[in-house]
Amino acid sequence: MKMRLVFLLLTLVVLVAARPKAGPKQKCKSGPVDLVFLIDSSRSVRPHEFETMRKFMIDILSTLDIGLNATRVGVVQYSSQVRTEFSLKAHAKLDTMVKGINEIIPLAQGTMTGLAIKFVMDTAFVAEEGDRPKVPNVVVIVTDGRPQDRVAEVAIEAREKGIEIFAVGVARADMASLRAMASPPFEDHVFLVESFDLIHQFGLQFQDKLCGVDLCVESKHGCEQICESSPGSFHCLCLPGYSLNEDGKTCAAIDLCAEGKHDCEQICNASPGVFTCDCSAGYKLNDDKKSCTMIDFCSFGNHSCDHECVSVLNGYHCRCQEGHRLLENGKTCQAIDLCAEGKHDCEQICNSAPGVFTCDCNAGYTLNDDKKTCTPIDLCAEGKHDCEQICISAPGVFTCDCNAGYTLNDDKKACTPIDLCAEGKHDCEQICISAPGVFTCDCNKGFKLNKDKKTCTDMDMCNTVKHGCEHQCVNTPGSFYCICPEGQLLQEDGKSCGTCKSANIDLVLLIDGSKSVRPQNFELVKKFVNQVVDSLDVSAHGTRVGFVQYSSRVRTEFPLNMYHTAAEIKAAVMKVDYMEKGTMTGLALKHMLENSFSESEGARPLDRNIPRIGLVFTDGRSQDDITEFAKKAKEAGITMYAVGVGKAVEDELREIASEPTEKHFYYTTDFSAISTIAENLKLNICPAESQGEIEVKDPCACESLVEFQQATMSSLEQLTQKLSAMTARLEQLENQLLSKK
Repeated sequence: MKMRLVFLLLTLVVLVAARPKAGPKQKCKSGPVDLVFLIDSSRSVRPHEFETMRKFMIDILSTLDIGLNATRVGVVQYSSQVRTEFSLKAHAKLDTMVKGINEIIPLAQGTMTGLAIKFVMDTAFVAEEGDRPKVPNVVVIVTDGRPQDRVAEVAIEAREKGIEIFAVGVARADMASLRAMASPPFEDHVFLVESFDLIHQFGLQFQDKLCGVDLCVESKHGCEQICESSPGSFHCLCLPGYSLNEDGKTCAAIDLCAEGKHDCEQICNASPGVFTCDCSAGYKLNDDKKSCTMIDFCSFGNHSCDHECVSVLNGYHCRCQEGHRLLENGKTCQAIDLCAEGKHDCEQICNSAPGVFTCDCNAGYTLNDDKKTCTPIDLCAEGKHDCEQICISAPGVFTCDCNAGYTLNDDKKACTPIDLCAEGKHDCEQICISAPGVFTCDCNKGFKLNKDKKTCTDMDMCNTVKHGCEHQCVNTPGSFYCICPEGQLLQEDGKSCGTCKSANIDLVLLIDGSKSVRPQNFELVKKFVNQVVDSLDVSAHGTRVGFVQYSSRVRTEFPLNMYHTAAEIKAAVMKVDYMEKGTMTGLALKHMLENSFSESEGARPLDRNIPRIGLVFTDGRSQDDITEFAKKAKEAGITMYAVGVGKAVEDELREIASEPTEKHFYYTTDFSAISTIAENLKLNICPAESQGEIEVKDPCACESLVEFQQATMSSLEQLTQKLSAMTARLEQLENQLLSKK
C-alpha cells in the first residue's frame, strides 16, 4: 500500500497543474484507510491560521469515501500535551466528522511533537479506538515550528510498526525535523509551505495520493476470474480452489491431493481447492472422514478362540495370552509350566506361572540379587538378635552364649558377671574389687596393701601427709583430725583454731515497697531492717546480707556480696528509694530463689552448709500467686520468715513461713510496732540438729572443750570408715558396669 501511495503521489504531483477540479460530490475510490490528522495547536499558531488548518482537513475529508467499512478518520491535536478530539471509530458519516472538527478548541501551549507521535502510535491505532487489522495506517502531521522534544526515535518506532507518516511544515517549521518524522521517500512525504494560506497545495497532492481511477472498471484488465482495484492500479485474484498463474491473470485449479496438502490416511479424491478421503478394500472410513480402520472380523462373534481373536485383512486367527501355547486345532490354549518342564535355574524352589517362573528359598535362606541362588540368613551378622554378648548363628536362627566369667541368664539372652566378691569367694582383708570371674584386693583410705596383695597396714597420716593442723594432728585408722588448745575451737576449715562466734548466715530481705505502704511508713521499715542488721555478726566470712525491694516489679537494691560491715549495710538501706505501685510477692519470691541466692550474687556454695535465710516484709495481699515459689524456696533449703503489718493476709504469711510456723511468722497491726518484732526476731540460726548416731553440740555451751573435740573426732572417725566402705562398693559397681560395656 505504501509503494502504491508513493507512486500515485509522484504521478499526481506532476499532473496537479492540469488536474480538473473535482465536483463537490466526487468521492475517492481508494481502498479502506485508517487516517489520523495530528495537528499542532501551539501558541505560535494564530487563530486565523488554525481556522485555515481546520478548513484544510474538511476539504480533504470531503473527497474521501468516509465510512466504518471505507475510510476512517481520527483527529488528535497537541501542544505541550496531547488530546484526542475524536477516534477512528467515533464517526461513520462526513457531516458528524465536520461538526467534530469545527468544535476543536486549540490548546495554545508548547510544541511536543515527539510526545504526540508516541501518543498516536500507542493510543490512536489500537483496536479499542477503531484501528482495523490489515488496513493501512496513515498519519498527517501539520506543524509550524521546531519540536521541543526528540522526534527521530519515536518516528522510527512508528514507521517500524507500519504507520505511514506525512509531515507538513508551515512557515517556521524545521525541514530537518520534518524529514526525521516522515516516511521515505521524503519527496513524497515531506511538504513545506510558506504560510497556512498555501496549505491547500498539500491537500490537492494528498487527495491525488489517496484517490485514483478504478482500473478494474475503466480498463481492460485481463483478469480471468477476479479484478481488485487499488489507488492507481489493480491486481488479479482467483476464486476459492484456484491459484493465480505466473502471468498474474489466469487461474489454475488447486489439486490438494497432488500437492500433498491433505491428511487422508489412504485415498485422496481431489476437486478444485478441496478434497475428500476414502479407504482401500478391507478398511472402513472413520468418523473423522480422514483415517481408516481395518474391518474387525473378530467382532462378528463367531471365531470360537480360547483366548484372543486377531483380525487380519479379510479374516482372523486365534492367539493365546502370554505364557500359553496354541494347540493344533488353532483355537485352544494351554498354560506353559516351565518349572515342571525343568526349564528354570532356581537353586532351591521354583514357583510356576503361565510361561514364566520365579525362584524362592527354603526357610532360613534369602534370595540373592540374581533372583536364583540362595544364601543362609545370618541373624548374628545382620545384628538381628538380642544376645547380650555372644551370638551363635544357624540358617535363619541363633542361640546366645556368654564370655568367660559370665553365666547365661534364664532368658537365654542376657549375661551376668560372676561376682566372686559378692559371693564371698575371696580372701581380701578390707576391699574386694570384682571383675567378671576374678577379683583384686585393695585397702581403705589411710591403709596400704601388703605384698601378699590381700592384707592391709595402717598408714600414719599425721607423719605421711601435709595435714595442715594449726595446733596438733591426731592419727586415726586410715585418717586423722586436728585438735586445738584449751580455750580455743576448731574452725570451719577443720584445721585452724579460734574463739567461739555466733552462727554465720546468708540473709536476703524481701521488702514490700507497694503504694499502700506510704513513704513515712517505708522509712520505719528501713529502720526495722537496720535493727535486724544490728543483731547480726556481719563480715565477708561471717553473715552476709542482701536487700530486695518489690512492688509491681522487683529490684535488687544490693546483693549478698556487696557490703561486708553492718555500718555499710545500714547506710545503704537508708539510701533506698521507695518504689510504690502494686504488690507482686510471688514474683519477688521467684527473684529471690533464682537470683538473690545465686553464687554470682554472693550466696556461698551449698556444700559450705551456711544457712540461707529469707525474710519477707509486706503490708497487704499479694496480687499474684505465691504458692509455687514459697514452696520451692523452702524445698531449696531456704529458711523463710514472714513479717506482716496492717492489711497483710495471715494465710499468705503462714504459707511463706517455714515450719514451725509460730517461730517464723510475725504480725502487727501498726507500723509503729514493727521495732518490737525486730527485737524478738532471732536470726542467729544454729547448725541443724543432728540425725542418726552423730550429735553436734554447741561448742560455746560445752563444759569441756576437750570433751567436745573428742566426741567430734570420734564421730568423724565413724563417718570416715563408713565412707571408705561406700567408696569401695561404688568402685566395685563401676568396674562391673565397665566390664558389661
